[in-house]
Amino acid sequence: MSEEKISKALEIKYDPTDSPKEAVVDRKQLSQMKRERREQLLNKDFDSARDGIKELIGTGMDAVDGIMRVATAGDSPRAYEVAATLLKTLSEMNKDLLDLHTKANEADKDKVSIKNTTNNSIYVGSTTDLQNLLNKSRSQFKSDENIIDAESEDNADSI
Repeated sequence: MSEEKISKALEIKYDPTDSPKEAVVDRKQLSQMKRERREQLLNKDFDSARDGIKELIGTGMDAVDGIMRVATAGDSPRAYEVAATLLKTLSEMNKDLLDLHTKANEADKDKVSIKNTTNNSIYVGSTTDLQNLLNKSRSQFKSDENIIDAESEDNADSI
């Protein structure tokens, strides 16, 4: 009954046998849609951040003009100090704007290089084995090439 009232109010035809259909999306299409959405959000955030930084730089430039007029009119060292601080802040904002461009360019790269670095390794064995692997010259398993063959005098008489 309420469905009929709603369909009449919306001027659409209601069919109770129609049920909502499930949308079938391929995994590749889904990943492509996610990638496009991420790119749209990235571009939107980039534009927003860029506009905000540019607006702050413009406001800062107006403030520099005003503080320079005050400094020259009053010959106050404090006014010049404030102007210098403001100029430094403006230069940092310009650097932030350039960093924003660099980061956006890095995010746009299709190829991302992944570096796998192993910092922690586990050795399963005894400390003697590890010492032998690391320091071959001090190893207890030295090669017998450096040993000179000699017979003792006692053994020579008995043979």
